[in-house]
Amino acid sequence: MAVRERTKYQGVYRRESSDRTFKGKPDICFDISYKTAGKKVWEKVGWLSEGYSEKLAADILAERKRSIRHGEELPKQKQKEPFFYDLADKYFKWAKTNLTKEGKFELNRYNLHLKNFFNNKRMDQISSFDLEHLKVELGKKGLSPMSIKHVLVLFRSIVNKAIVWDEYKGANPVKGVKMPVPENERQRFLSHEEAEMLLSNLKGRSLLWHDIALLSLYTGMRASEIFNLKNHDLNFDDGTIFISNPKNKHSRYAYMTSPIKEMLRNRAGDNPDAYVFLSRKGEKITEISRSFERAVDDLGLNKGIQDPRQKVVFHTLRHTFCSWLAIQGTPLYTIAELAGHRDLKMSSRYSHLSPDHKRTAVNGLEAALNRSEEKVVNFDRK
Repeated sequence: MAVRERTKYQGVYRRESSDRTFKGKPDICFDISYKTAGKKVWEKVGWLSEGYSEKLAADILAERKRSIRHGEELPKQKQKEPFFYDLADKYFKWAKTNLTKEGKFELNRYNLHLKNFFNNKRMDQISSFDLEHLKVELGKKGLSPMSIKHVLVLFRSIVNKAIVWDEYKGANPVKGVKMPVPENERQRFLSHEEAEMLLSNLKGRSLLWHDIALLSLYTGMRASEIFNLKNHDLNFDDGTIFISNPKNKHSRYAYMTSPIKEMLRNRAGDNPDAYVFLSRKGEKITEISRSFERAVDDLGLNKGIQDPRQKVVFHTLRHTFCSWLAIQGTPLYTIAELAGHRDLKMSSRYSHLSPDHKRTAVNGLEAALNRSEEKVVNFDRK
């Protein structure tokens, strides 16, 4: 706790904050001290940023002394709602040890988009309308729908933790806010030639990342699913890969092609609980290596491309898997099952890659009708 300093008013003290600022300087809290029932009492009056001053604190102290002297009951202090930045401060102290790398991104997001917007606002002063206004302002700054969603999710997380920790007893104002719908679905997929070039380049850089990319390209597995893959998930007898903890919480199977089976046989170890893919240090892999990005840059796959949806990233391999399936006429339901999509809506974006599927369906109906008519004609002739 900061050291209290005397002011020119007797019984009034001030202390500088070590973690909150006001107008570019450390915020100042004012305390008063008085005696009641023979005991010394310390009472926090408020912060300079809240409009309090040494003079106002002195006036409050005088009122306290008058009430004590004349036998009046001291007014009960109304429980004030916490400031949002106080809740954020507690959240990031927790995040520092519990979220590690993710926490650093969130702190940066808070400092950029939430700190100033809700500066000096108590929770009872923040409504769903304020958050809708925040959405508009962030959009004016040029933030994408996904980035705006991340900011709102961070606000929700901060307040939810405060509720769990009993720091705030109100409702979370985010509940009344409609989250932005991101328009960042990957549109770019690789041609067979591009895929072979990428795999060849990766093989020259890192056999590990060549194998990881190969697995994603020919099974549609997400990076996180590959990183979590263990030896007991591999069944070489029937050529299946059990994906036990995918993104949508539903398990599924991926199927080994001959190159995949050969690669995994070389990778698989004797310990059933060991990860199939490990870093050079023998540790679990948690993020995409720069080797992949360097290979993409070396081949010029993203040269001159500005739209993020058209850029080649690791997730492009999974998107390519689904796209190739659609091009060869695989039903959308089958694509959804193989890719582990939550519903057919996610798979429906591949329907345009089968330009003849609607025409084929109608032609099939026409053929069926023609066969039926022929039977009727033949019957009449008899």
